Amino acid sequence: MTRPNSSRRLLPSRHQRARVSQALVAGLAERLTPRDAEILDAVWEHRVLTTDQLTAIFFPSVHRARHRLLDLYELRALDRFRPWAPTGSRPWHWILGTTGAHHLAAQRGITPAELRYRPDSASAIAFSSRLTHQIGVNEFFAQLHATAHRRADGSAVAEWWPERRCTALWGDLARPDAFGRWTEPTSTGQPDTIDFFLEHDTGTEPLSRVLAKLDGYAALAEATGISTPVLFWLPNPTREANFRKILMTPDVPVATAVHTPATAPDGPAGTVWLPAGSTGPRRGLIALRGAWGPVDTTGPNRVPA
Repeated sequence: MTRPNSSRRLLPSRHQRARVSQALVAGLAERLTPRDAEILDAVWEHRVLTTDQLTAIFFPSVHRARHRLLDLYELRALDRFRPWAPTGSRPWHWILGTTGAHHLAAQRGITPAELRYRPDSASAIAFSSRLTHQIGVNEFFAQLHATAHRRADGSAVAEWWPERRCTALWGDLARPDAFGRWTEPTSTGQPDTIDFFLEHDTGTEPLSRVLAKLDGYAALAEATGISTPVLFWLPNPTREANFRKILMTPDVPVATAVHTPATAPDGPAGTVWLPAGSTGPRRGLIALRGAWGPVDTTGPNRVPA
């Protein structure tokens, strides 16, 4: 049996898609719901999202997600691909399509070229060496969204900034994989909020290089006067234990946890975090606010660009 000469391949659609035309582009806005518009924004902002991730963020069921995503695909608002797997199959990965790019550009008063959209984006992302890492970062936030929807108590992902936005703001000092803001209600019913930088670790870098990233975060905290926690999301318990051995006492708030499966009750919002310098017990995400004493753990939105 002949194997593909790449670890990833694009699969043809079994569905008939509309041809891209001025009429299709012009008529798309009338066919989009507010949720559709949010989906297009999300896949553009975060580059690529799987069916399950889009379900967790936007839909009450995977059945409804598949149905609507197929509609958007046939309208060419979204494109999709499946990475190759040696056994079984991988989920559909969704990215912005041509008419979706025209719509987003029009909403911003710019051209698709100024949006920096390329028609070959599917190939570029599908064959990117960073695809697995990007999906992992997005999975972290998709799980937070799923927890918020399941709780239905006011918990929410209040902010989710991708790597390229973080780099534009703070790239001369630190380059987080994402910035997030998580909100939960307290026992009094009032919301409590924590800001954080995410470092999603896949186990491919030496731990010394992972640790060295904290120098940039310390410089950012010194420059802005805002001590934002850095969350290291590690692939397995052994990797976490070895990282904590060299972590010592960092100059910024740090906590570590191991990737949780999508079926975990509260995912990264749950009691999975171990602050640096602590031996336990583990804390929930919102409980990290009190883990480092009187430090300002909210505020990257106040950092000057």
